[in-house]
Amino acid sequence: MARLLYRLGKNAYRRWPFFIAGWLLLAVVVGSLAAAFSKPMTDAFSIPGIPSEKAADIQKELFPQIRDVFDDATVSIVVAAPKGHTLAEPAYQTAIQGLIDDVPSLPQASKDPADAHNGGLRAPAAAAEGTPKSFSTLSDDGRVGILSFQWDVKTPADLRKTSVEKLEGLLDQTADDSGLQVEANGPGMAVMEPPGGSSELIGLAVALVVLLLTFGSLIAAGMPLINAMFGVGLGMSGITAMTAVMDIGSSTPMLATMIGLAVGIDYTLFILARYRTELHHTDDRAHAAGIAVGTAGSAVVFAGLTVLIALSALAVVRIPFLTAMGLAAAATVFVSVMVALTLLPALLGMTKSWAFRGVVRKYAPKRDEHGRVHNNGVRWAHLLAKAPVAWALGVVILLGALAAPITQMYLAFPTDSTAPTDTTQRKASDLIDEAFGPGRQGPLMVVVDARKLTTGDERQAAYDRIVDWAKGQDDVASADLLATNAAPDVKEPGTGAMIQITPSSGPDDPATLDLLEALRAGQSGIEKQTDTVVGVTGLTAITTDVSDRLNGALPIYLAVVIGLAFVLLVLVFRSILVPLTATLGFLLSVLATLGATVAIFQEGALGIFEGQPIVSFMPIFLIGVVFGLAMDYQVFLVTRMREAHVHGLPMHEAVADGFRNSARVVTAAASIMIAVFSGFILQDQAVVKSMGFALAVSIVFDAFVVRMVLIPSVLYLLGEKAWWLPRWLDRILPNVDVEGESLERDSAPVHVGEIEEDKELVGV
Repeated sequence: MARLLYRLGKNAYRRWPFFIAGWLLLAVVVGSLAAAFSKPMTDAFSIPGIPSEKAADIQKELFPQIRDVFDDATVSIVVAAPKGHTLAEPAYQTAIQGLIDDVPSLPQASKDPADAHNGGLRAPAAAAEGTPKSFSTLSDDGRVGILSFQWDVKTPADLRKTSVEKLEGLLDQTADDSGLQVEANGPGMAVMEPPGGSSELIGLAVALVVLLLTFGSLIAAGMPLINAMFGVGLGMSGITAMTAVMDIGSSTPMLATMIGLAVGIDYTLFILARYRTELHHTDDRAHAAGIAVGTAGSAVVFAGLTVLIALSALAVVRIPFLTAMGLAAAATVFVSVMVALTLLPALLGMTKSWAFRGVVRKYAPKRDEHGRVHNNGVRWAHLLAKAPVAWALGVVILLGALAAPITQMYLAFPTDSTAPTDTTQRKASDLIDEAFGPGRQGPLMVVVDARKLTTGDERQAAYDRIVDWAKGQDDVASADLLATNAAPDVKEPGTGAMIQITPSSGPDDPATLDLLEALRAGQSGIEKQTDTVVGVTGLTAITTDVSDRLNGALPIYLAVVIGLAFVLLVLVFRSILVPLTATLGFLLSVLATLGATVAIFQEGALGIFEGQPIVSFMPIFLIGVVFGLAMDYQVFLVTRMREAHVHGLPMHEAVADGFRNSARVVTAAASIMIAVFSGFILQDQAVVKSMGFALAVSIVFDAFVVRMVLIPSVLYLLGEKAWWLPRWLDRILPNVDVEGESLERDSAPVHVGEIEEDKELVGV
């Protein structure tokens, strides 16, 4: 491995024009494919085989004209008169009519009233005689009304942000002119911002500062950023091109960008730092580039492999949208690894002696009596060595306490009802809850297949009996026959029916989930009584089923990821105990992360975020990403300890030497990751906001608490036993040579402890 990567790095340095041209050509090809064949992204969270999906399939057979729930781009405009007034007053009627006239002129709004929701944008009205009250668009007191329309798009992913902004401007203008409160919610108000906004810029700005402090050179600090941005750009083009052959969720690019930026900067940082070190051993820059790629690059390869395993293994749980998300992020990470291994040495070959020019800070480290660097990493290692038991127990107690809130974790998909209180979506939801009841926003749809019944009377009797059965369930505000699939000119009911159940509770309320379970439990009984096939679907049912499948898939996913990564780490460290402690440390950090996320994001502790449920797929995705990143730091830090140990240092000194050579770079890398992830907390989407928070917190716990405190403390306690490996296993394991033992250097040190890791940067 080390020799292969050595040749790759050396050739990339010497033949830099070919490597740079190759990457640019690849970017053009992938970008062209994306432009020519890409399809719109989707917000669907469907999973084949779940009960609600089966019911939705029946619904498509019986009602082919019904739009898929995830393709719905409906907007509900909620208008409310001041207290003591009603919408029937002439001034308010004029304002409402103005809305009805102006909405069709908005960009992307349907110009044909027949395409709009409920037959067109109409003034709020009470239910007509004989029509179920649950279909009313005017509250009982006449103060609150709902107007609905459909954007003229295939899916909400096609909706442009400017269209929604113009609608919001129209609503604000109407409110100012009329005195009405005018808000809007619905799937047609959700616009996913594309990558490239303020969140990424904040992360990149902090990364630049950290890199300047690390290298003290403007040119060197810019190289990791250039590599990361190029890798992410290529990855995003690839993800866009992937939409031609598979469905990609609209949140996938944001998450892939988040991860790609972080690992892209970090991987390049590790190799560049090793290159700078190797320049103290040789004047041959191509040789130094080869050594850097052969040693630090080997660690990058195995660190990247752990991330790839963790992300790609999401396919094992057989959840399409999560599989696409994992594969897209994994592809971006793969590109980042290849960019670090080849484009970085090519850039070093292009810049040559200018690589560390533009000095903004001189670095003159203190040295001990043997000439070795005596930095803060060494001081920290010596501090840990004084009381390793106390430090290890302290970490376990701290992370255990932080993990405690995980018992209160409530998983759900974000809705308008859980949006921040200052958004128009939340204000509209609150008005609807107050005027029509919370269940209005999360109805359950019972689909009835009555094709076995031969007469219209039999079918109508079956539909009535199912309606009565639904009304008899707890937490049901109303159950009404919405429609049958009979032709308009046929008086008898059709062979299929849709029955809308409006719960008394909201879509994110546990009582609604209990109602769904009760309906499912009694489903077989009512089918036997009516000789029909019954299924429950709708957005609430689908997202609930997806959450259940995610929870059930988690143990399988953990077993696959941890098992494969454990084998990989045994290969890297040639040890049983080091991978075991690495895995246990990961479990501590991820549990603490989930606990902190529940406390801060769900329970609203400290007042940083408004309380809302944790996004259902966040834990499983977080586990995958955090495991990969945790193993990154494990590999980068402990491989330097093993390298020192392989070259003859006892365990106690090897741990300190690992901190001497890697702690500063790992700290910089972790700080950059935290900055990149934290920037995404500023996004509007709850999915991205919560993921950014959780990932940032996880890096704090794993890099600075587990890898910098717990792992070295445990290694001190284990001593030489840390590298124990059964002889039979040692014989059959291939030697991957992550430490670069097989590589020759022009001026190899006599003793690893005498290596001068950092010198004056000027003239390097």
